[in-house]
Amino acid sequence: MKALSLLKKILTHRYVALVLRLYVGALFIYASMYKINYTGEFAETIASYQIVPYWTVNILGVVLPWVELICGILLVAGIRARSATVVIGFLMILFGLAIMINLMKDSPISCGCFHTVGEKISWWTLLRDLIWVIMTIHILFYDKAFHLEKRFSLTLKEV
Repeated sequence: MKALSLLKKILTHRYVALVLRLYVGALFIYASMYKINYTGEFAETIASYQIVPYWTVNILGVVLPWVELICGILLVAGIRARSATVVIGFLMILFGLAIMINLMKDSPISCGCFHTVGEKISWWTLLRDLIWVIMTIHILFYDKAFHLEKRFSLTLKEV
């Protein structure tokens, strides 16, 4: 019983959430870099999933990497981290659903996660995304350390 409470205390510690926040933020910054530079290839990857309407493929190919980059930077910096965590969690759930649908259709397509060519989707890709969703949930509930917005924001009384 004592070991279980110690494990719970460790897992819910705010510095564990800080490490996860920095990891997920850096992960999304890294994932967005290639996609921003090669939006055409990324749009083709989105089209290969055959889930979104054709007219949205180019819009998503341009907008999605920038959303990933901005949310990643906000997470790393600790500015509006809860909002960025919600957006990233939502994106991870959407990515997981898209991967699961194409795994069930047995589509031999590339993931498009970090590079537009190469890594084919697999059940491991889906498991990895689910682990990242669990990390974002942990960040959402336990992240309380080193937020820049708390350091530099003024309250109404201070103004």
